[in-house]
Amino acid sequence: MRLDATIALLAIAPFLAAILAPFVQRLVGAFAGWVLALVPAGIFLVLTTLIEPVAANGKVRASLNWIASYDLKLSFLVDGLSLTFALMISGIGTLIVFYSGAYLRGHPHQGRFFAFMLVFMGAMLGLVLADNMLALFAFWELTTIASFLLIGFDSSRQAARRAAVQALVVTNVGGLALLLAAILLQRVLGSFELSGLIASPADARLHAAYPLILVLVLLAGFTKSAQFPFHFWLPNAMQAPTPVSAFLHSATMVQGGVYLFARLTPVLGGTPAWSWSLMLVGGITLLWGGYAALRQTDLKQNLAYTTVASLGLLVLLLGVGTPAAIAAAAIYFVAHALYKAALFLVVGAIDHQTGLRDITMLGGLARRMPVSFVAAVLAAVSMMGLPATVGYLGKEEIYRALQGGGWTEIVTLVVLVAGNAVLTAIALAVVLKPFTGTLAPTPKMAREASFGLVLGPLALGACGVALAFVTAWFGAKILDPSVLAIGGVAFASHLVPGPDALTPAFGLSLLTWGLGGLIFHQLDRVRATLRRAETAFALSFDAGFDAAMFGLIRFSGAVTRFWHHGKLELYLVVVFAMFALALFGPVLAFRALPGWPSFPDLSFYEWGVIALALLGLSAVVLATSRLVAIVALGIQGLAVALIFLLFGAPDLALTQLMVEVLAVVIFALVMTRLKLSARDPREFEDLLRDGGLALLCGAGVTILLALVLAAPMDTRLAGFFTQFSVPLGHGRNIVNVILVDFRGLDTLGEIAVVMTAGIAILALIRRRRTPPVVAPTAEPDRPRRRNPRPRPAPSEAPAPTEAPAPIEVTAPIEVTAP
Repeated sequence: MRLDATIALLAIAPFLAAILAPFVQRLVGAFAGWVLALVPAGIFLVLTTLIEPVAANGKVRASLNWIASYDLKLSFLVDGLSLTFALMISGIGTLIVFYSGAYLRGHPHQGRFFAFMLVFMGAMLGLVLADNMLALFAFWELTTIASFLLIGFDSSRQAARRAAVQALVVTNVGGLALLLAAILLQRVLGSFELSGLIASPADARLHAAYPLILVLVLLAGFTKSAQFPFHFWLPNAMQAPTPVSAFLHSATMVQGGVYLFARLTPVLGGTPAWSWSLMLVGGITLLWGGYAALRQTDLKQNLAYTTVASLGLLVLLLGVGTPAAIAAAAIYFVAHALYKAALFLVVGAIDHQTGLRDITMLGGLARRMPVSFVAAVLAAVSMMGLPATVGYLGKEEIYRALQGGGWTEIVTLVVLVAGNAVLTAIALAVVLKPFTGTLAPTPKMAREASFGLVLGPLALGACGVALAFVTAWFGAKILDPSVLAIGGVAFASHLVPGPDALTPAFGLSLLTWGLGGLIFHQLDRVRATLRRAETAFALSFDAGFDAAMFGLIRFSGAVTRFWHHGKLELYLVVVFAMFALALFGPVLAFRALPGWPSFPDLSFYEWGVIALALLGLSAVVLATSRLVAIVALGIQGLAVALIFLLFGAPDLALTQLMVEVLAVVIFALVMTRLKLSARDPREFEDLLRDGGLALLCGAGVTILLALVLAAPMDTRLAGFFTQFSVPLGHGRNIVNVILVDFRGLDTLGEIAVVMTAGIAILALIRRRRTPPVVAPTAEPDRPRRRNPRPRPAPSEAPAPTEAPAPIEVTAPIEVTAP
């Protein structure tokens, strides 16, 4: 199979599987997870075959024609960066799809869930493999839609619906910014292809539009990757089922912004504005995420806020921009994806088996869930960055990259040490609090999770350890090509699984572990202190989002009430006033008023047509009833038809005449049916207003036509119709050929509209007004008499009897409670 077709199949395979997922679930039932996991597993295996070509050549491109007339191609780029992301997406996705089969076993909508998950996976794969910016934008938005469906999967809960809408709104703002940035980059550098942007001889950083492009790209990346102050949507996304949380936080969606920054570093990076923006926002996000994680007691919320912190760390490293910092970001992305997915899956197993996720109400689960405990330990040691884990490789590379000694490096190191210490404390809490100590009572009898729930976290935790022992292969085949793709320079990795001496980087690691252990030891006290501080200093971006949404709704309601007030007359006044403004605005702005036209030499019959038109106009204005005005309006249409006839367009004249007659008949029927034949009395102010608007609009149309006729005639279209009327349309009547062939669909649409309007009008005319049917009053059944008493005549009707006197109550009524 050709490489183009292979890579294209990688991008569309999850979507094909998503279409079949509900049917597969119905067919195989509980084994649907096993069957559907074969799709991402196959993608992962195919991607592994590209590791050697990418390491040898730097990148592999594939391209398929998309819209050839606009030179748009559906192109794919597989280099070190996109390959690393794609391997994580497909590999972790395989285990999560398998996990979902056990986690949601018996759920009535499991097939739909699998479909959403596979669309989510396909969208993210397309995002990281796309070489075309427009295709990247399409996949970017598709991840937003898929995440909306997954976060709000349990649509019966209001919290899930709110979280889904919040994620959709925030990330859609970034999507629009990305589209504008793509268009501007194409205008500046001349290509929509990412590889073309990178290889362009022009430098976008020297262009006047660079500040605007930078702001748009930053907005897109910050909203997608939940950077401060757009971070609040990500923890709320925990309303989704746990498999979604694991996939969302480890390898998809939120990593899209990180990928965008990494991909556009060669195009936009290297400037102070780029570096300081990423470093400042990333540092604040790292600290804010750690602070918020310490306040939580829900295990999923603990992990969610540490994801926010980790995303801030990645953005900070990309802002530093040195090859060592880029290498640290690449390693940390792999480490974070593995341990975060594993920990989320472990938390899902705890919740599934015990019915609890509160860290203060769990304990001693290692006795009942030993396999889950082992998986949690493997993932947590990587999260803490202990030796012999890929997390250790990433943390050491982070500290090694920032040893310049300047004040910027010192401040950055302080932020990183503080953030990593909080991550270490949370990792200890997630493992030790639920699994150690005294066995706590839980709503469900705790027992070890099924094979489908423990395979994923065990495999991911083991990978986080195994990669630390193949550092030579990992560095040469994964890390070095990633750094080359991001930074554009060759990088020789020097990874070691453990310390061989007391280096400054290892000393910072010891400091990190010590601070993390201290925070964990005082975790309850720290949490209480932070919550008291939060009460005293309430700052909630989540509440701010709600206030903004409610304000938008109220503003929309006010605008609707202001404009849609139900007064048809005022609607027409506004419409025609805006029409007049649209006509005269450009003319006056460009000072394009035409001169006074010379009056043509007309023959007597042409003067007769003009007189006929003026007669019809006078009749319309002076008519005392609407019916007379409608009939008089037909005189105008007849005059226009005569003009067409006199100037050699009999077909057009016949069409005009038929349309005019039909319009007059329909309007007349409607007016007589609605009994609106008489005009309403009009005030002088209304006549002055309406008459002035009518004259203004008429003058504007006249001036516009005069300007059009004064311009040189462009006959290219007329020449085209003349040349191709016979060979293409097989007709010598050019007007008919245009209507039937060149504009066939347009004419068909007009016929459909007229037919629909005619049917509606016919139904309105034929509608009969029937008096309302009054249901007879029910009377009790009584035997009929053979000779009923005759009813008296109206004049002989008996006088009404007097109403009975009211009953007087002389003593109050007492009600005794039972």
